[in-house]
Amino acid sequence: MGRAGVRGELYTDPAFPASDTSIFFDSCTPLAQFRGEISWLRPQDICSAPRLFSNNLQDVQVKQGILGDCWFLCACVALQKSKYLLNKVFPPGQPSWADELYQGRFTCHVWQFGHWVRGLGEFHAFIVTDMLNLSEVSGKEIILLRIRNPWGRRCWRGPWCEGGEGWSQLDPVVASELLSQIQEGEFWVDEEEFFREFDEITVGFPVNEEGQLQSLYTEKVLYHSRNLFGSWVRGQSAGGCRNNSSFPTNPKFWLRVCEKSEVCIALLQKHRKYSADWAGRINNLTRLVEENLALTEGIQGKKYQAVGLHVWKVEKKRFNLPKTLSAPPVVGTVCHSYDREVHVCCDLSPGYYLVVPSTFLKDAVGHFLLRVFSTGRISLSEIKPPPTDAALTEELPGGEWETLQLEGCWKNGQSAGGSRNFPSFHINPCLPLSVPAGPGKSSVKITLRQHCQDSKCRPIGFHIFQVPNSSWKPNTSSFLHLEPLVSCVPHCYSQEVSRLCRLPAGSYVIIPSTYLPNTEGSFTVIIKEVLGKTLGLLVFLM
Repeated sequence: MGRAGVRGELYTDPAFPASDTSIFFDSCTPLAQFRGEISWLRPQDICSAPRLFSNNLQDVQVKQGILGDCWFLCACVALQKSKYLLNKVFPPGQPSWADELYQGRFTCHVWQFGHWVRGLGEFHAFIVTDMLNLSEVSGKEIILLRIRNPWGRRCWRGPWCEGGEGWSQLDPVVASELLSQIQEGEFWVDEEEFFREFDEITVGFPVNEEGQLQSLYTEKVLYHSRNLFGSWVRGQSAGGCRNNSSFPTNPKFWLRVCEKSEVCIALLQKHRKYSADWAGRINNLTRLVEENLALTEGIQGKKYQAVGLHVWKVEKKRFNLPKTLSAPPVVGTVCHSYDREVHVCCDLSPGYYLVVPSTFLKDAVGHFLLRVFSTGRISLSEIKPPPTDAALTEELPGGEWETLQLEGCWKNGQSAGGSRNFPSFHINPCLPLSVPAGPGKSSVKITLRQHCQDSKCRPIGFHIFQVPNSSWKPNTSSFLHLEPLVSCVPHCYSQEVSRLCRLPAGSYVIIPSTYLPNTEGSFTVIIKEVLGKTLGLLVFLM
């Protein structure tokens, strides 16, 4: 780094030296044709009075060269439209070329995954700089969009190009005024042409001078914001989409809305990139062979997971998770998509909301940032996972335990009804359980153990329902409308699942199930209770 005030020792970047090695490391780059003909100059060597940004936006003439960096140039042009963002990216007060303290560099800040850091297409990108509704002056529905091509030349030949037939629909004075506004590289298109010719639109929320987002839909300022980081961990919290029985294991968040608000919830996933030191390892042939698969996936594979976001409203913080997640969400993404960020926007009434971000595939790992912006007061917190079955078994009350076992099976078309997500749930084996009257509640541990063939386990779980009255019959579907008193879900790919519970005197039914209907298999239900009471167990096999 050069010393301040010494103009002869300007900063040089050790990671990007002024040599051919910085730009010719890949023979596929468009610059390869100029190998040996490149001269390295600083801005003050090119012109007498260089400026980083002009104070007059009309002076901005961004032109793209042979590099495929249109996405970067579009971002730079858009940056000038917000003084707040411009000052965030280029902190003001830095010495420029005319200053004695100029060091030969500028410090830039880049917003990356929730933080402002100092970080540095296959398709061509354009930027929309203006949009006009000309219905009043034309007498017909005409919406024009002003487009800028970062290549810096007018390549458009549509009806609204200079001399195009579209201008005949407007008063000549209006047409002349609009044509005089465009700069080199800009052109006008109408709404129909815009949607016909462009494949993808990325819209950014406006940011006011105080750094707050403004709604794209109502123009309201989203004064309040909260954000939390999270991860999808294989085997723990990477439950996949709602098609998977493991969906409830995904990370879950409490969103409290204190007043009726317009709310925007955004899920930003972290870029899945290869290790930063991969280039240094290329020369190590042995390790390159070992890591070839990982490098190929990181460089050529998909950079992002297919992600989605769903929100449910709950009446209170204590609620039945399976029942909640089986109901339609109040808002959610239409589908899981391979985008860096997905978001939902809606009006929410005061109350508690359950927010569940997910990947499409089960066990797809990744890190994410959950952000919530709102016009009203909000709070956001992570829901910690409940204790595992192993933790519960360590808390078994002391004393002797009585054990009962029952063998059963799920048969295709007869007793393999699947989970509560399916209407055939009622045909699953139904095991009535009676807890006699006595002082207090009975401590009961129920375990469902499947007999896995070829070490292949199916997702299993069970529910315990309290029988509403003595006339209730277990061979009907009436309990589909009952709320389970105890649930051992989500269905798990394990040989056995269990739940420790305290049951008052009464009649119950245990319904063991696989997740999908018509999944055959045999099982054992093990019921343990503190000795001193007599458990009643009746079996109905459909």
